[in-house]
Amino acid sequence: MFSKACEYGIKAAIFIAVKSEQESRVSLNEIAKEINSPIAFTAKVLQQLTKSGIVDSVKGPKGGFEIDKNKIVEIKLSKIVSAIDGDAIYKGCGLGFHNCNENKPCPVHHKFKLIRDDLKQMLETTSLLDLSNDINNGITFLKR
Repeated sequence: MFSKACEYGIKAAIFIAVKSEQESRVSLNEIAKEINSPIAFTAKVLQQLTKSGIVDSVKGPKGGFEIDKNKIVEIKLSKIVSAIDGDAIYKGCGLGFHNCNENKPCPVHHKFKLIRDDLKQMLETTSLLDLSNDINNGITFLKR
């Protein structure tokens, strides 16, 4: 459903949010290890998240990645998905047709549209704080 870059971006943002809530910055290596992603690929994803204003990059010996605590509640998953994958997930055809639309729908168009709409709603209403809290409370996990 999401690109690999987007999956890593969501995981990285959640991990950074958890650590930022604990007033800690995390390094590229720590993030890559935690989300089980190659370092070079993680660096590219973090660059996109930084450019989009989702995460902050601090240089220097005590540097690393962080998210301002006040922004953690405001950042929704939809912003992360948009920063990495754009809005294609909300428009794509369930069967991969390029010309599928309301006027010329594929066999699953109307059913898939409902799923896409539900997904959009979830992404637009779920914040990094929600997900960070679930991890801190032991309800969910990032790493198996």
